[in-house]
Amino acid sequence: MSEMKTKVKRALVSVSDKTGLAEFAKGLHELGIEIISTGGTAAAVKKAGVPVTLIEEITQFPEMLSGRVKTLHPKIHAGILARRNLKGDMAALESQGIKPIDLVVVNLYPFAETISKENVSLDDAVENIDIGGPSMLRAAAKNYKFVGIVTSPAQYSAVLDELNKNNGSLSLETRKTLAQKTFELTAYYDSLVNDYLHAQFAGQEIFPDKISLGFEKVMGTRYGENPHQKGAFYRKHLVREPCISSAEQLHGKELSYNNIHDANGAVECLKEFQNPAAVVVKHANPCGCAVSSGIADAFEKALECDPKSAFGGIIALNRECNLKTAKKITSFFNEIVIAPSYATDALAELKGRKNLRILKIIGLDKKTAYAAADFDAKKVVGGLLVQERDLSVEKDSGLKIVSKTKPSKQQLDDLKFAIKVAKHVKSNAIVLAKNRATVGIGAGQMSRIDATELAVKKAAGREKDAVLASDAFFPFRDNVDIAAKVGISAIIQPGGSIKDREVIAAADEHKLPLVFTGIRHFRH
Repeated sequence: MSEMKTKVKRALVSVSDKTGLAEFAKGLHELGIEIISTGGTAAAVKKAGVPVTLIEEITQFPEMLSGRVKTLHPKIHAGILARRNLKGDMAALESQGIKPIDLVVVNLYPFAETISKENVSLDDAVENIDIGGPSMLRAAAKNYKFVGIVTSPAQYSAVLDELNKNNGSLSLETRKTLAQKTFELTAYYDSLVNDYLHAQFAGQEIFPDKISLGFEKVMGTRYGENPHQKGAFYRKHLVREPCISSAEQLHGKELSYNNIHDANGAVECLKEFQNPAAVVVKHANPCGCAVSSGIADAFEKALECDPKSAFGGIIALNRECNLKTAKKITSFFNEIVIAPSYATDALAELKGRKNLRILKIIGLDKKTAYAAADFDAKKVVGGLLVQERDLSVEKDSGLKIVSKTKPSKQQLDDLKFAIKVAKHVKSNAIVLAKNRATVGIGAGQMSRIDATELAVKKAAGREKDAVLASDAFFPFRDNVDIAAKVGISAIIQPGGSIKDREVIAAADEHKLPLVFTGIRHFRH
């Protein structure tokens, strides 16, 4: 095909990132390629001793509006968009004295870097929204059959190598790949601008009519949930909240798809607590959680809840991991440990486990206002479900004691602890807790009564005098009857069932304190 032999004779080079520019420009010049350039880029090319044609020499029109307008001109875009195999296109160029542009080398204004700065002004952000750059890139990518596109200094070496090997030409396959990468870049860039301006201008509008998700690939995973599925991990730009996406890996083999998902569950549960706390997660569900005066004690109590399930699990701490805690962690097999920091001797102890993944997430020990503007999303076939994050907190003022028997202060503290954990357990969820530590968790059951029975089974005798939290209302009194039978001392649940009166009556019959929160915490 003739388009496969298109030779690069003229290149338009206009970049904000000057990394590697001098060497790349010299390489193009040695191939006999004319370089057209703008402002600071042209100055950098000249400084490298490479001849350059200024953009205004082509357009016969000066750069204006402090550089806002320089490449937005028919003599530039026609040179990029002309189809070399159409006589009409080439005749139109000739009639206007326009020469084809065969290679477009553009990287965009640093919008992402600009909005990452603390206290960046709206004006600074807006001035770093590139207009001409994306226009040229999109034009070149649209005309990939005849034009090559370079969007990053990381591509310079490979492009120069191919030009040298092919007598100044880029293969059609290379141009296709570069075009696809270009549209990937411009779509991501536009999504960043959209996200930023939505936050600035949208007011109370939470869910726009159209949504563009801008995520950057962090890593590929060995596989997805199962070995026959491929997987990868992407991160949203500008993540300031302590979370799995901002974690630094200090040791161990690569994180798997399931590791990342489970670790996210552990971290999000941990954020519920300000005092020293530990969470153990297995298959996205907490199998132990505790709050105490020190992190070692918190971890001991969290582990006691269900040590069998904790095997091969994820451990998350919201205080520095000390040696005592590290020794307990290395006493059995687990996949990941997460903490805001590690004592030197504790880190050395943990690193003794070759495959243990050690993650550091700065800020887990700080009281932080989390991003309510962020959202949860679930992919379904052919669509996307989007919702606000469940950042609700059960405040004392919102709790309603509906039973005749009132909870003691200790019971109320345990109830508030238990409902925070239940919020992070898959529905239907039942959490049994005592002294701000879980003793039994029933997760992911299709029937709430089954979840209650499972939690009691997991407690293995420790359910007596524990409190019970349910993520949703009791549809019948049977859950209360079972709770009373096994020695549960108090119950907390949202309320709102048509059977609430029967449920309250059952609590009164058994002299059980019953607290309604008014907030459901389904987690599917």
